[in-house]
Amino acid sequence: MTSSLKLQHLSLYLRLLQFIRPYWNIFALSILGMVIAALSEPALPALLKPLLDGAFVEKNPLFIHYLPLLLVVIMIIKGIATLTSEIGMTWIAARVVLDLRMAMFNKLLHLPTTQFDNYSSGVLLSKVTYDVNRVMLATTEVLVVLIRDSLVVIGLLAWMFYLNWFLSLIVFSTVPIMILIIQLVSRRLRGINLFIQDAMGEMTRILEESISGHKLVKVFGGQFYENQRFQQAASKVQHLEVKAQITSNISVFLTQILITLALASIVYIAARQSQVNQISVGGFVSLFTAMGMLFAPVKRLTKVNDQLQRGLAAAQSIFALLDLSSEVNEGQRDIVKLQGKIEFSHVNFSYDAQKPALRDINLLIQPGETVALVGASGSGKTTLANLIPRFYNLTEGQFRLDDILINELPLTTLRAHVALVSQEIVLFNDTVAANIAYGEMANYPVERINEAARVAYTMEFIEQMPSGFQTIIGERGVKLSGGQRQRIAIARALLKNASILIFDEATSALDTQSELQVQYALEQLKQGRTTIIIAHRLSTIAQADRIIVMEAGEIVEVGTHAELLAKQGTYATLYQVQT
Repeated sequence: MTSSLKLQHLSLYLRLLQFIRPYWNIFALSILGMVIAALSEPALPALLKPLLDGAFVEKNPLFIHYLPLLLVVIMIIKGIATLTSEIGMTWIAARVVLDLRMAMFNKLLHLPTTQFDNYSSGVLLSKVTYDVNRVMLATTEVLVVLIRDSLVVIGLLAWMFYLNWFLSLIVFSTVPIMILIIQLVSRRLRGINLFIQDAMGEMTRILEESISGHKLVKVFGGQFYENQRFQQAASKVQHLEVKAQITSNISVFLTQILITLALASIVYIAARQSQVNQISVGGFVSLFTAMGMLFAPVKRLTKVNDQLQRGLAAAQSIFALLDLSSEVNEGQRDIVKLQGKIEFSHVNFSYDAQKPALRDINLLIQPGETVALVGASGSGKTTLANLIPRFYNLTEGQFRLDDILINELPLTTLRAHVALVSQEIVLFNDTVAANIAYGEMANYPVERINEAARVAYTMEFIEQMPSGFQTIIGERGVKLSGGQRQRIAIARALLKNASILIFDEATSALDTQSELQVQYALEQLKQGRTTIIIAHRLSTIAQADRIIVMEAGEIVEVGTHAELLAKQGTYATLYQVQT
């Protein structure tokens, strides 16, 4: 293992230990318990020598009466110390897992949209659920083994050297070979566990896709295909897990062989020494017991490398997420009221370096104006709208709100003045009221929630629900129809009462009657507010103040519905196709 890789491992581990720092008092108590338990371990073979030589050979009554009592006291102390350390470390482990999960979830809440475009939800879920549990092994269980068992081994070896240094050297000579084995195995386990992290993320991604798309899977007969995909991913995880376990077990087997050979040599030499009275019965039994007691801690110490490598691989995955840059939020200029003037000047934007999504956009939207963005799929309509709440940052050009550069506004201030009803309706497994009065609106009066629901024409189905506004609507609003979900989202936007309204295909899931109701509600809402409407159904935006026609990321036509029809250009062609 190279020095740079060792430094990387050390850096990862020290960073993990930072999460233990807030609980240093409990951690210190646990460490103290480990030390006491470890020091009591060599006491058993140490007591065997005077017990056998004094009680059985010399028949000393003092040894007969007090040594068994001393043995009981030592075992009680060891038990209490072990219990204290294990309970303390278990509590710390649970807290570290909680803190890591909260740190990761908080990071997810503040990641820029581009990161969610790059990561699948399954991979992110795997990091928060699976990886963090593996980290627990590296922060707590590994520490217990390293501290307690290392002290036990040192104590037992010290007693053995005290009894017979020559015989103890035979055991000690196996240590360099064991270190070499551990280093070789460590390098292999590190690579295997990194592959396991990726494979687990892929398996979780397939699982999440199959669950969320279960209706599509059933209708198109995709059960066999999805089963094959999941089996391949799960088999890869299983193969890597077995490979890691085999590698770990081989190292344990080789270590045990070394210790067994050392013990066999010691038994032979000790038997020869006893013939010339170089070692007593009690000394031999004490020495042999100490060597036998070395098996368990040495075995745990050789296996701890496997746990450590799993934990470090998981830590690398977790810290890769935590180290991602959060949304850029350098704005310092606060405003109480936004008029709603929007200005794009020579704006270019690209999701990647090769293909621009927006090209030289120049557009001025006055406060209170209703502007519709139309065009074929992929023309840049939604991308342009996504720049307003700064889901993405400009590649080139300038974007101003009320003559203020967008970067000068804090994200919370900017987004407080923007309401969004997106094409993909997002509802939570909560009550109707909680989905309407979401986030910072959670403490709004009931009267305002009811009014927003009424204006969005949702009361007709809410009042028919078992618990009204307190009815749980299921994951993603599964208990509601598409039109009902759309109107809940519109009620949420109504309640926010923002200066800028963005409706991306806002009425796409509504039937004719519901669409007319919502269109009337939107007409009421648009008064005095800047409204951006994105729609494929051109009949829904005929009354807009201006219509912006986009094609391949560029603005190709601007005008009213009548003006654009008269031009007989791109808009007229789109309109004729739909009528």
